[in-house]
Amino acid sequence: MKNWFKSWFNSPYYHLLYYKRDDNEAAEFISKLIDYLNPEAGSRMLDVACGKGRHSLQLADKGFDVTGIDLSEESIEEAKQNERRNLHFFRHDMRYPFWSNYFNYVFNFFTSFGYFDSSRENKSALRTISKALKPGGIFVIDYLNVKYSEKKNISHEQKNIEGIIFDIERSSDNKAFYKKIKITDSSKNYKEEFYERVSKFSLQDLTAMLEEQSLSKFEVFGDYNLNPYDENNSPRLIICAKKLS
Repeated sequence: MKNWFKSWFNSPYYHLLYYKRDDNEAAEFISKLIDYLNPEAGSRMLDVACGKGRHSLQLADKGFDVTGIDLSEESIEEAKQNERRNLHFFRHDMRYPFWSNYFNYVFNFFTSFGYFDSSRENKSALRTISKALKPGGIFVIDYLNVKYSEKKNISHEQKNIEGIIFDIERSSDNKAFYKKIKITDSSKNYKEEFYERVSKFSLQDLTAMLEEQSLSKFEVFGDYNLNPYDENNSPRLIICAKKLS
């Protein structure tokens, strides 16, 4: 499963499986988050692991100077179709340095972290984020809530989307959630298996990892309406942190 995201996120079947992601929910979340953060007009913002750029677009529509980065070549190619004066996209691996001391805000939305096998890789990603921020800049990470996800985890389901069968098996251990996706596309005589792995990081885990990179937590929310975080019942773990130096 090492580097599973490189092949899966570039597959057209990935985008088909997740095509019903709620753009209205994303727009409402961004609006609430921006109302809370109250950034200065024209603030420079980085969307890390931006996918096709649905959150980046919402930020750019509010007048901010937005840059999105993602490892998936296919996603970035599609995102680039929406580029304009204050919105740009680059194919980039978050584990490697990007621009330094440049952004006022960095965002990592929709559980786009915790994919890597080693703590070294996770630290590298957070180091990239910290170095990209100006001192006093804000980082927001939107992660899954482990205890809630454990309760809601469905071990097996099958989906038929446009005649393509997705057979999904889920499991977990004390370290991570795992997903095996078996795809059968009869029209192309195609069968393939893909995998997902997301680390089980608690609030305490992420707080410690952020502190190692001079990022100090100042607020935690538990859902996209920015309600307080509850370890047992909140669907999300959304941490806001400030760069100290």
